Amino acid sequence: MHLIFKILVALVALEHCYILWLEMFGWTTRGPKVFKTLPPHLFEPTRALAANQGLYNGFLAAGLFWSLLIQTEPWSGNVALFFLSCVAIAGIYGSITADKKIFWIQGLLPLIAIIVKLLGS
Repeated sequence: MHLIFKILVALVALEHCYILWLEMFGWTTRGPKVFKTLPPHLFEPTRALAANQGLYNGFLAAGLFWSLLIQTEPWSGNVALFFLSCVAIAGIYGSITADKKIFWIQGLLPLIAIIVKLLGS
């Protein structure tokens, strides 16, 4: 269970690295293909807002990667659970306020990781 949990944490962190890239660097190029519900003319004016969101996603990824580097349990697991909870809450909030797909894309995997950790403890 421990290895599965670590793999899930790494996957969530990698996903948030992609979100960082998308929102900070690919907003006006790749963004319109990913966020089809936004009118195309809004991508350029919202570039700075998206970059700010991307930075926050990068902090979530950094926290998850940090948890993988911590050698001591339960410290490593607690840090991972904190950042996974932040990601899961963001995914739930995004699905309520923006698009239902956000839960499936951003919220489900961290919830699965949390469940795996709690069942394995």
